[in-house]
Amino acid sequence: MRILSVQRVYAGYRADVPVLRGVDLTLKAGEFVGLIGPNGCGKSTLIRAVTGVVPVMAGRVLLDGRPTAALSRRTMARLMAVVPQETGAQFAFTVREIVMMGRHPYLGRFRGLQQTDLAAVDAALRLTSTADLAERSMTELSGGERQRVIIARALAQQPRVLLLDEPTNHLDINHQVEIFDLLFDLSRSQELAILCVTHDLNFASEYSDRLLLMHQGRIVAGGTP
Repeated sequence: MRILSVQRVYAGYRADVPVLRGVDLTLKAGEFVGLIGPNGCGKSTLIRAVTGVVPVMAGRVLLDGRPTAALSRRTMARLMAVVPQETGAQFAFTVREIVMMGRHPYLGRFRGLQQTDLAAVDAALRLTSTADLAERSMTELSGGERQRVIIARALAQQPRVLLLDEPTNHLDINHQVEIFDLLFDLSRSQELAILCVTHDLNFASEYSDRLLLMHQGRIVAGGTP
């Protein structure tokens, strides 16, 4: 079943200069798709257009069969989560506090965390093997540990789609392997639809069910590794 469908999308930061030019892609439950291409080709812009950060000039994005333009931000955040490229830890939040932030889409104005929210946080910590770090400050963690925590925060949203923009950027090889192993396992065990932007062709070909190649704002090739 298609969870995410991008249909002939044009998008960009200026109305007269589209970065994306007629992009089409689909993502199914349990599928791991790698998005590759040179710097400046539009990979990060595609993630931002799908999530509504960059306005779509033409075409449309469907999430669970519904146009994202008709969905509230809260509804979108319950269906789709993003792991950004930069995950700096400037504030001394504990790991548990960071992961709890992923429950924001489920909280009402006068509603605090409920048992269901705490259970989702515990599950996300367990899935990412960060439960033993729960009471530690983010500022004390290694790069690989911080990245697993950010993925845990995304999982706490209980999304159906997970978008990642260079999730292993600046990590050493051991942590890169850990992160890709984790993502691949999540795609299978949680039926997550994953779209992962990466420059590492070795990891992309090793873990992806499909690869999409972008060039100058278009997807110019796609298929199995």
